[in-house]
Amino acid sequence: QVQLVESGGGLVQPGGSLRLSCAASGSIFAINAMGWYRQAPGKERELVAQIASSGRTKFGDSVKGRFTISRNSAGNTAYLYMNSLKPEDTAVYYCAAQRNWNGFPDYWGQGTQVTVSS
Repeated sequence: QVQLVESGGGLVQPGGSLRLSCAASGSIFAINAMGWYRQAPGKERELVAQIASSGRTKFGDSVKGRFTISRNSAGNTAYLYMNSLKPEDTAVYYCAAQRNWNGFPDYWGQGTQVTVSS
């Protein structure tokens, strides 16, 4: 089993920046990719960003060029750097971890709220 704990959400003004962290514990040796998904009210959960143990990354179209993702050398913490935030980025952000790059997440965090508003 893998446990994921997010931190760093909150309220930010449009154009601002925010960093989310996700700490993984447990059987992290089984994890290939870590990433972030988000879900806004009335919308489906969507991929934000994903990073593999190799450093390979993938981003959702709506955040390309604005968000970056990194992972520490131990492989147990992932960071999402969100820049040029827009009101439409408002959502609950979920950390996710999965065994296979092309698969769906096997583990989820509890979620952290990000609100972009003036």
